[in-house]
Amino acid sequence: MGRYTGPKTRISRRYGVALFGSSKALERKNYPPGMHGPKGSRRKQSEYATALAEKQKLRMMYGLMERQFRRYFEMALRKRGITGETLLQMLETRLDNVVYRLGFANSRSAARQLVSHGHVAVNSRKVNIASFNLRAGDTVAIVDKPGSRRLVIRNLELTQIQPIPDWLVVDKDQFQGKVMRIPSREEIAPVVNEQLVVELYSR
Repeated sequence: MGRYTGPKTRISRRYGVALFGSSKALERKNYPPGMHGPKGSRRKQSEYATALAEKQKLRMMYGLMERQFRRYFEMALRKRGITGETLLQMLETRLDNVVYRLGFANSRSAARQLVSHGHVAVNSRKVNIASFNLRAGDTVAIVDKPGSRRLVIRNLELTQIQPIPDWLVVDKDQFQGKVMRIPSREEIAPVVNEQLVVELYSR
């Protein structure tokens, strides 16, 4: 199955969390989609269904296909430390996510497009791989081309009220940012219980 391209608000309403950034629609309709509306009753979910929902939320949030997501989990499993936290850190330090966090794009999908279209450089070298994982000390910049800069100026206006995480620094005038350190779980503030995801894949 390919990457999800359907209505994003519907997915956010299904899980009750704004997975793709703030959504006024979710504020207006804070109940799951469907013909029964807010009165629709739901059966109690099994432990498996709950864990599956947590995994789907995380996968949808970062825009990954199942195979990609499972590969991230397997890499996290091989590393030292807490698997769930390592998984979150690997997802959060993807290039497309960092471009989004720096405010150069107003969504992760827009950030992925910026990267794949060659508008982004890492440590002064153009990188067009959205899944490229960044390390502490890496510099992310928008390439010095009028078209690229115009695109990002428009995005910066849309994201100016979006707070920049403490583990990143940004120089909007120079169209660049830097990864100061790998974020902790608290700094990532996940909208999911990543331990349930670990347990799901460990079954």
